[in-house]
Amino acid sequence: MTYVPITPFRGTVTEVLLANEHLARTTETRPHADKWDVLRELGVAGPELGVSDRQLTVLQALLSFHPETELGGDGDAPVVFPSNASICERLNGMACSTMRRHLAGLVKAGLIIRRDSPNGKRYTNRSGHAFGFDLSPLALRFPEICAMAEAIRAERDRLKRLRQTVSLMRRDLASLAIYGAETRPELSVWDAFSDLAILTARDLRRRLTEEDMNRLGKRLEEALDKARDLLEPNNLITTDAENEHHNHTSNTKVTGFEPSHGATRKEAKNDEDGKSIHRTSHDNEPAIPLGLILSICAEIQIYTEAPIRHWHDLVRAADMVRPMMGIQSSVWLEAVDTMGPEQAAVTVAAMLERFDQIKSPGGYLRHLARRAGEGKFSCAPMVMALMRKDAA
Repeated sequence: MTYVPITPFRGTVTEVLLANEHLARTTETRPHADKWDVLRELGVAGPELGVSDRQLTVLQALLSFHPETELGGDGDAPVVFPSNASICERLNGMACSTMRRHLAGLVKAGLIIRRDSPNGKRYTNRSGHAFGFDLSPLALRFPEICAMAEAIRAERDRLKRLRQTVSLMRRDLASLAIYGAETRPELSVWDAFSDLAILTARDLRRRLTEEDMNRLGKRLEEALDKARDLLEPNNLITTDAENEHHNHTSNTKVTGFEPSHGATRKEAKNDEDGKSIHRTSHDNEPAIPLGLILSICAEIQIYTEAPIRHWHDLVRAADMVRPMMGIQSSVWLEAVDTMGPEQAAVTVAAMLERFDQIKSPGGYLRHLARRAGEGKFSCAPMVMALMRKDAA
């Protein structure tokens, strides 16, 4: 009778070892997984499992000793038995003591099991029993690892979107503070709003938690509402271009205090640092007020619970509507990165106005994003074309 121990050589049985052993014995069919898929998902979920990058590097070296791509399945347990010297060689000369410490960390995390021989050596005997490192837990826990990695990716994506929203709110507040100081200089709140925008820009340079981002967003939302309430009584949001649109004219010369995203990349960077918050339109791109855009692209407002009052509201609405239009997240993020979030949102809103005429909205937005990256596309003519169509 041959017995394969689970106890590490000169070690003790742990709760993780027992759990892995129980899972292996009670599973009717041996789970299988691509070893490189497992490693890739661990690259995301590793910190949640208490596994460092160096430990994953050691695990990658162990996986390289397994000749098959698949781990598990109907065959024998995937046990590798390289010597310490062989492992260190594949780790570009890592110190043996360091390598052993990382191996112990992988065992403690429950990603591998030591299958030690009576003398602690690693080898396979004539009967086919191997003594070394059992990689079965990687296949057994692959669904758990994938779920953990997906949750982490979702959290990162949520935090990225939240940061984007806060950044847009900060930019809107900075613009309103400048405009308010010029049009209502008798009020003393504009310096406070400007300071809040600058301090938020500094905060955004740090790694913030979701709680921190929500706190910043709430402060900015309150300041934006107050700024808008102070400006709205003077009818500052209404422009001549909007009045002309209601009279069905074709005049496209527009003015407004809240222009579309037309800043150059250098100007946008200065804006993020809080050093220069004046926004300059890109060459050949008219400054279109948000109010005019919403009067032309009114369809998107049907899908929002609250009125769209600021640019970040429009970006949020476009992000909400685009899955209904068949635009995948990757395409939307590409458009945001290339065009800027405001231009991407205006483009989606304009596409929604003639959605029935677009065969592939996702492909069309990707095409426009690439043209924008080449400096050959701006959302302004797209909106103006809709305006002329309505006036016809």
